[in-house]
Amino acid sequence: MSLLVFAGLIAGLAAGALIRAEAPQLTAVGEGVEAFGGLWLNTLRMTVIPLVVSLLITGIASVADAGKTGGLVLRAILLFTVLIFFAATYSVIATNSFLAAWPVDREAAAAFIAGVGDQAVRVVEPPTFASWLQGLAPYNPVKAAAEDGVLALVVFSVFFGFATTRLAPPMRDQIVGFFRAVSEAMIVIVGWVLLAGPLGVFALALGVGLHTGFGAAGTLAQYVVIVTSVTAGITVVAWLIAITLGGQPIGRFTTAATPVWAIAASTQSSLASLPAMLDAALRGLRIPPSVADVVLPLAVAIFRFTSPVANLAVVFFVAHLYGIQPTPLQIAGGVFVAYAMSVASVGLPGQVSFIASIAPICLALGVPTEVLGILIAVEVFPDIFRTLGNVTGDLAATSILARGRTREDDIAAAVADEG
Repeated sequence: MSLLVFAGLIAGLAAGALIRAEAPQLTAVGEGVEAFGGLWLNTLRMTVIPLVVSLLITGIASVADAGKTGGLVLRAILLFTVLIFFAATYSVIATNSFLAAWPVDREAAAAFIAGVGDQAVRVVEPPTFASWLQGLAPYNPVKAAAEDGVLALVVFSVFFGFATTRLAPPMRDQIVGFFRAVSEAMIVIVGWVLLAGPLGVFALALGVGLHTGFGAAGTLAQYVVIVTSVTAGITVVAWLIAITLGGQPIGRFTTAATPVWAIAASTQSSLASLPAMLDAALRGLRIPPSVADVVLPLAVAIFRFTSPVANLAVVFFVAHLYGIQPTPLQIAGGVFVAYAMSVASVGLPGQVSFIASIAPICLALGVPTEVLGILIAVEVFPDIFRTLGNVTGDLAATSILARGRTREDDIAAAVADEG
């Protein structure tokens, strides 16, 4: 499907550019096709708010349950949280440094966004700290949802999710079951919409081609290079974390991780890489089973090291296209939303995750979401490094939690239990 969507992007850009250059009398027809692209994009966007709320509530409930199962799990969750916020900070600095050194041509950016529309709400006056702080808690969550107040809605969902963990099990299970059903229904809808992905992207790309000709290809290529470079960078950082904080020798870690990287790059799935990660941890990295058998499955379930990195890189690139410069307060809110979505969207299919994770961050930063329908077509390239970074981060976190603990410790503990 990803290749078909990418093919739709190329065909749409080419068709729009040809109409612009060779057959301007067909412009009205092209604009009609472009309208279908807008309809397709809106059907994707309509699932974002209910998907975000339901995923957060069910995700927090599962993490809270996991936190009750033992000290190792609690330490792992705390480490995952620290690493994700570190990764988000890295992304903010790295992406903006890339864009400062290699800015998008303003004429090309204006032509590009003209092809997809720029009707999203803009922040005219930056919020003060007082208004930002007051707005964190929505006095009316329904109104916040209707007005795309994602940051306030995330805060409400976090409180609601943790509140469900204090209920009696029958009541909690009913609430979690309801919101899990909502999230599954939204995923089904998105799956239906993505079946028309090649046509939807073709229609959107045709509109871009009508306005920019073949110039849009340069903007898309710049987007792929920047987002891929930033995401590849955090993969290197995860490798360094394993060596320094995890205490793994360079040769041992690299040798053990190589088969994992091969599977991750080919499948683009952390879950599919789990058996190879367990083998690498137990045999290659000599991590005790009591650590590897608990931390790695938990990491695959709730830890996506590259999620805030790639998602924030996409959002800042889009903001740069529109000439929007988020304030420090908006960036702080965006980082918090990126963290929440990195936990909530674990396990979603790649293209579903792209919309569900990035649109809320865009809304938190006051950035239009119209171009996401185009960018999803080239996500196949950065997504390879998303998975590489995730599995490297999983192994690095496991190494940190296992540092100082040996298989002999496991044997001694087992003997003590038997005694």
